[in-house]
Amino acid sequence: MGWRSALKRSLHISNKTCREALAEFVGTFILIVFGCGSVAQKVFGKDGFGDFFSVNWSWGLGVALGVFFSGGVSGGHINPAVSVTMAVLGRLKWSRLPFYIIAQYLGAFLGSACVYAVYLDALTEFDGGVRKVTGSKATAGIWCTFPQPEVTTITGFIDQVFGTALLLSCILAITDRRNMEVPKPAVPLLVGLLVLAIGAAFGYNCGYAINPARDLAPRIFITISGWGAEAFSFREYNWFWVPIIGPHVGALLGAFIYQIFVGLHWPEDYDLPEENNIMIEPSRGFENGGIEMDMSLPDPGERL
Repeated sequence: MGWRSALKRSLHISNKTCREALAEFVGTFILIVFGCGSVAQKVFGKDGFGDFFSVNWSWGLGVALGVFFSGGVSGGHINPAVSVTMAVLGRLKWSRLPFYIIAQYLGAFLGSACVYAVYLDALTEFDGGVRKVTGSKATAGIWCTFPQPEVTTITGFIDQVFGTALLLSCILAITDRRNMEVPKPAVPLLVGLLVLAIGAAFGYNCGYAINPARDLAPRIFITISGWGAEAFSFREYNWFWVPIIGPHVGALLGAFIYQIFVGLHWPEDYDLPEENNIMIEPSRGFENGGIEMDMSLPDPGERL
């Protein structure tokens, strides 16, 4: 046995839940480093190194790459609102849900830390070492979302519910094998373009978090990294909950909308397996628990 095979066997994880959690961790990490990194470049470059649309593209591509990274193992939820909704729909076992969510939050936290480390010099040059949540030198918005001054908390909540409802209903449409039969390799790209479209259409009000891990984990990170409690106390603690609760409500609403208008009306012979929890069908190598992974593409994705 060569050293490569020995190393592979020593590092291989056979537990399915652990593999899925690791995939969700790294997928969410990829999302955050591309998304928050693009905002940092825009802010520190004073719009000379990015604009509103470059940020939208980066978030969209971050989603696509995160799903590419994790989809074959866990399905690439990279969003607690997606995972909870899949559990409610009976497509993800409740026993696995906590591992998905914990991994997503941890991946987002580490991604936030990496963006901070890479841009630390530019950050200090920009704000003089005084970390601010509001004002002309505010930088907290690089990591988490805040509303425009004229946008009320209620409007922000509606914004998050609506945006995430669009996200989930369209994801279900893209990944429903009984519908347009979207090829498996196209799913991450289409989901990424979906996020791009949501940002381009509804990003103004409060930054279209539409993902609790994308907002809460970075908010926790900046709280302990110099910005202090104001990241949570903004508007007297009447904002931070919006990009957490709103996406969960919106995701359930979006799933309900798709099921009511499309999903419940297919002929019975089109029924999917009971557990159809994710966007991308895992490779057969992973499903069998083997070290050698089958890199051939299975039939078009049936997940989500």
